[in-house]
Amino acid sequence: MQAGADGRNAYLSAFHAARAFISERTAKITKTHAGIHTEFARLAKDEPNIDKGFPVFLIQAYNLKSVAGSELGPRAVILPERAAAAIETATRFVASISTVLAPPFS
Repeated sequence: MQAGADGRNAYLSAFHAARAFISERTAKITKTHAGIHTEFARLAKDEPNIDKGFPVFLIQAYNLKSVAGSELGPRAVILPERAAAAIETATRFVASISTVLAPPFS
């Protein structure tokens, strides 16, 4: 059960970082998960400091949120190893976005 919550939280961390990135770059508020996945992928492709795998991670990690929310049925399970990998990637994702959005030093 804990792996499900960890997977969901990993996704939500990356989701909110992506949302902040989109907002900073476009001054728009994107509300849906699909809209954030699409817009983040579009904007991130031209950003050299964002791992090219992060847009894919965002989409794949959405499945963790779905499993944790029982949207995929009671037999859907998140393995602890998958949740741990998602946490590690989400940590890098958030750190990357924080770096990209940090104001430059004068």
